[in-house]
Amino acid sequence: MPNDLRIVFMGTPEFAVGVLKEMVEAGKNIVGVITAPDKPAGRGRKLMASAVKEYAFSKNLTVLQPTNLKDESFLKELKGLNANLQVVVAFRMLPKAVWQMPEFGTFNLHASLLPQYRGAAPINWAIINKEKKTGVTTFFIDEKIDTGSIIANKEVIIRKDETAETLHDKLMEKGSELVLETLSLIEEGNADPKPQPESGSLKDAPKLTPENTRIDWTKPGEEIDAFIRGLSPYPVAWSVLHNNKEELKAKIYAASFEKINQDQEPGTIQTSKKELKVSCFDGYIIIKEIQLPGKRKMDVSSLLNGYSFDDDSKLS
Repeated sequence: MPNDLRIVFMGTPEFAVGVLKEMVEAGKNIVGVITAPDKPAGRGRKLMASAVKEYAFSKNLTVLQPTNLKDESFLKELKGLNANLQVVVAFRMLPKAVWQMPEFGTFNLHASLLPQYRGAAPINWAIINKEKKTGVTTFFIDEKIDTGSIIANKEVIIRKDETAETLHDKLMEKGSELVLETLSLIEEGNADPKPQPESGSLKDAPKLTPENTRIDWTKPGEEIDAFIRGLSPYPVAWSVLHNNKEELKAKIYAASFEKINQDQEPGTIQTSKKELKVSCFDGYIIIKEIQLPGKRKMDVSSLLNGYSFDDDSKLS
C-alpha cells in the first residue's frame, strides 16, 4: 500500500500556496516543489519570485524552476527527487514524461466541478455565467487538459454578491481540504478514480484576454453585474470612456444593478455629486469602484471630487 508518500508539489500563484501550506502543516513528506521561473514585475522590472517559491523557501523545501519541462537536465533533477506521487495546483500543462514519472501518478486540483469549466479561468467564468454552485475536483492527469479520471470533489455555493476574489479564497480553503482527503485515499489504497462524464452541455473556462473582458453595455444588467464581479479584482472588467474628446480605458472593479425602464442608449453616463451610473438594456449599472489611466483605483465619490464628465460622455 502507498502509505509512505514522497510528494513533489507543482504550483505557482497564491491559490497554490494555500494548498501547499495545508500539506506542510499536515506533516506530508514533500521532497520538492516545482514552480515558475522568477519574472520581472513592477516599475523597476525587478525579478520577482512566485508566491509558491517564497513560501517553499520559508519552509526550507527544495525548489526547482524549469523554463522547459521537457529539458533533459530538469527531468534528471525531477527523477532524482525520487517522488512516488506528484500534486499539481494552478501550474502549466505537463508533458507526459513528467506526469507519468511517479509510481502512484500525478493528480491535479481544479477549481470547478469537472467536467464543467475545464480550462484556465474556472473561478471567473462560474461567476460570469451566474452559476449557483461550483467546487473543486481532484483528478489524475492524462494527455488532454482537465479530462483525467476524477478522484474526489467538493461543492461550494456561489453567493449573489460573490466576486472572483471571495470565491477564490473559499475554493482555496475547500481545495486544501480536498487535497488532504485525496492524499489519504491514495495512502490507504482506497482511491477509486472514475472517468469524467461527457454527456450533457459542458461549459468551458477559457483564458481571460483583453478581448473577452470588455463590458458589453447592450446586455441585461444582471449579466453585466456578474461580469464585473467575476473579473474583480483580476484581471478586471474594462470599457472605453469617451469624455472631453478623449478615449480612456476605464477599469471597473465594483458596481451594482438597478432594474428600471429607461430609453437611453446603452453606455450613456449619468452623474450626480456622488453617483456614476451607466445605462444598459434594462436599467442602470451603478459604478462603485473605478480606475482611470494614471490614477489609483478609487471609489466613485472620490473620483467625482476631482474629475468631470461632459454631457455626451459614454462608455463603450
